[in-house]
Amino acid sequence: MSHADESDDHSHHLPAVDDWPKGFGEASWWPFITAFGAAGFYIGASLYVLSTGDSPIVPSLYGPAVFIASTFVFLTGLYGWVYHAFVKSYWSGEGHSVGLKLGMLAFLGSEVATFGAGFVYYFFVRSDVWGENLPHLVESGSIFSSLVIINTVILIISSVTLHYAHVALRKGDHSRFKNLLGVTLLLGIIFLGGQVYEYYEFIVHENFTILDGAYASAFYGLTGLHGLHVSLGAVLLGIVFVRALYGQYSAEKHTSVSTVSMYWHFVDVVWVFLVVVLYVGAIVEL
Repeated sequence: MSHADESDDHSHHLPAVDDWPKGFGEASWWPFITAFGAAGFYIGASLYVLSTGDSPIVPSLYGPAVFIASTFVFLTGLYGWVYHAFVKSYWSGEGHSVGLKLGMLAFLGSEVATFGAGFVYYFFVRSDVWGENLPHLVESGSIFSSLVIINTVILIISSVTLHYAHVALRKGDHSRFKNLLGVTLLLGIIFLGGQVYEYYEFIVHENFTILDGAYASAFYGLTGLHGLHVSLGAVLLGIVFVRALYGQYSAEKHTSVSTVSMYWHFVDVVWVFLVVVLYVGAIVEL
């Protein structure tokens, strides 16, 4: 089967216009669908906050419902976007490595701005009263527990394994590439599990929720945003891993591995900043 035939076989995955607007090359609606789903996360979180307190403005089910619906929209858009950008190019034999890498760099630039805004908020409210629960968390050692240290080490190791997976691929060692990529994905899932467990400990056993003052809103806002990004990274790694099992990468064709690696290293660096600012910073402050 020719590359053209293969491309036709997979064209049903694309809600895209081949040349729209005229003269600007190929365009796709998938990024807009993904962005719409991502925006729903913030809307759902806002509705949840508005449903709490003594005089809730909206019913309590609105926030979770919007968040869950947005998750499906976001994952659908993400699948289509990744398929359009990477998988279709593989079947059709096309290559857009430079453009896609530049696109990822531009995306990461916007992510720096997003997290930067969160850090600016944190530093502005840092001199305020943190809330009644923080001293107890610091005294009990909960805010900087061994779980945080273990989770940090796990995420850093996952960056190392992903780097050497990419190195192995470029050297043509497909077996080592797939093994290290699988380890990276597993470490990412373990990290997410650790973060969920930490939230469980804080909320259930320490009675520390997002409504407990300025520090709580900064803590859950920034760590939750980071957890969302790690979840997205895990989805991307999962897609790359499945494609690796099908042998869709080589020493010459590995654009999606490069771009996903850039994203994963970025969320790792952000986590180190979060640990220094939110965990160590809370202890130093007191």
